[in-house]
Amino acid sequence: MRRQMRRRALSSLKELDAFPKVSESYVETSATGGTVSLIAFSSMALLAVLEFFVYRDTWMKYEYEVDKDFSSKMRINIDITVAMKCQHVGADILDLAETMITSNGLQYEPTIFDLTPQQRLWQRSLLLVQSRIKEEHALQEVLYKTLLKGGPTALPPRKDAAMEPHNACRIYGHIYVNKVAGNLHITVGKPIHHPQGHAHIAAFVSHETYNFSHRIDHLSFEEEITGIINPLDGTEKITSKHTQMYQYFITVVPTRLVTHKVSADTHQFSVTERERVINHAAGSHGVSGIFVKYDTSSLTVTVTEQHMPLWQFLVRLCGIVGGIFSTTGMLHGLVGFWCDVIRCRFRPRQPREDMQVRGPMNATNHHGPPGADPGPQE
Repeated sequence: MRRQMRRRALSSLKELDAFPKVSESYVETSATGGTVSLIAFSSMALLAVLEFFVYRDTWMKYEYEVDKDFSSKMRINIDITVAMKCQHVGADILDLAETMITSNGLQYEPTIFDLTPQQRLWQRSLLLVQSRIKEEHALQEVLYKTLLKGGPTALPPRKDAAMEPHNACRIYGHIYVNKVAGNLHITVGKPIHHPQGHAHIAAFVSHETYNFSHRIDHLSFEEEITGIINPLDGTEKITSKHTQMYQYFITVVPTRLVTHKVSADTHQFSVTERERVINHAAGSHGVSGIFVKYDTSSLTVTVTEQHMPLWQFLVRLCGIVGGIFSTTGMLHGLVGFWCDVIRCRFRPRQPREDMQVRGPMNATNHHGPPGADPGPQE
């Protein structure tokens, strides 16, 4: 009984076989079929390898939503070098929520404005990357995915102690501000905090010492992430005018970065630059200095690194193999059909057997002796 049950089960499985086997004696092979098979298998192998590289790669997914966090503070990271002595310049921030935000988080360090050859090479490389990012925005995603592999974006320190006197001031540090529009400005004189507003003591600074040539080594918002290049990093402005005014209009977008290497809250921003010479006689009014006017966006962006799931890779791989196999089979059959049609059309015709001439005269056979009268003919 068990053997009969097994035989019935095997016979049922054979009836369900969707891939019937054909005897080798009924299979006909050809050189063209072998050539097409070789091309098909080569294409399958090549596309399968390329698909594997696509499976290993990742891409960035961007999601947008309204920013509902209004009460938290935003951090501004600053590293700016101005071509003036530290006792002659001061930096502070004004915003729309408070009259003035103290700049206690900033430090002033006397330094030399000119860069060493190593530092100049670093700056040129950084500016080259900046120009490539502006032309090809997809490079920003590459930086997101490889940010921990890259080196620090800070200006490398001087190796040898310079013998030249300090002629510049490095202003660096971080400040926590409200998430509203504000104005970071660096101008002549130290800032004074008082309830009625704010002011800068510039009475004891000679007008000839004004020089707002500057270099922005780093300017970012929120958490600093190694490897991320911000739009103003490496910017350098040189002027010979004493009353030069530089303005940077920044739109800040809160960004949540989630990759396989890091998960952090940061901010992206876009910049519009403007500069002019203050000349009250010509109608160009204002205050000489460096002004960074920023405003926060009402949207927040979540950038997530995603990877192709294994099941999707297998489905795509099966589609490649089956598609190439079916397509090459149809093309081989179509080419063979047209080849048969062309050969049949141009093949020379052979005469039929019943139309062949059997003698010089196609008449009634004569069986009498030579010279006998064949008789009357109809």
